[in-house]
Amino acid sequence: MAKPIAGPEIERLIQLLAKLPGLGPRSARRATLHLVKRKEQLLGPLAQAMTQALERVLICSVCGNIDTSDPCTVCCDPSRDQSLVVVVEDVSDLWALERAKALNAGYHVLGGVLSPLDGVGPDDLTIRQLVERVARGAVREVIIAVNATVEGQTTAHYLTDQLAEFDVRITRLAHGVPVGGELDYLDEGTLSAAMRARTAF
Repeated sequence: MAKPIAGPEIERLIQLLAKLPGLGPRSARRATLHLVKRKEQLLGPLAQAMTQALERVLICSVCGNIDTSDPCTVCCDPSRDQSLVVVVEDVSDLWALERAKALNAGYHVLGGVLSPLDGVGPDDLTIRQLVERVARGAVREVIIAVNATVEGQTTAHYLTDQLAEFDVRITRLAHGVPVGGELDYLDEGTLSAAMRARTAF
């Protein structure tokens, strides 16, 4: 076990930063050193921003996004077509779609996918809230934008079954060849999905 190289406060900062995605122990040490060297410019404002986030961040009661207001900024945006609801697994997926400016619609964050092996069932996700939202009648299309994994597809089929009784169009993201992709480098499953989802040219 490595000996501590700094006081307990700095070591604790390193340990906490190392728990962030994409940061291991070495990256956490570099980030900590950078922050400590620039206490006034970075460390102080970062600590203040984190304190404010801890006090103010909420989960939107409508869509499940995280924000400092409830309903969130996305749900309160009058320019959005809230009759289109994009269903995503996690907030990170919502943010990715927003970065892509793919569609000016509403969202619904499930909070994961169905995974019986991991003990995740329908009651562990926000499926009931989605069904209730659709039942109110303001939604005309549900776009299922879950990952193309076994669990994601199982979740998509379950959602389709749950929403079948409502007068709502259910669509999903296309799967297949990525923009800029070369056929030779794609796996068989992606190629098969692309061939099945082919469109007129």
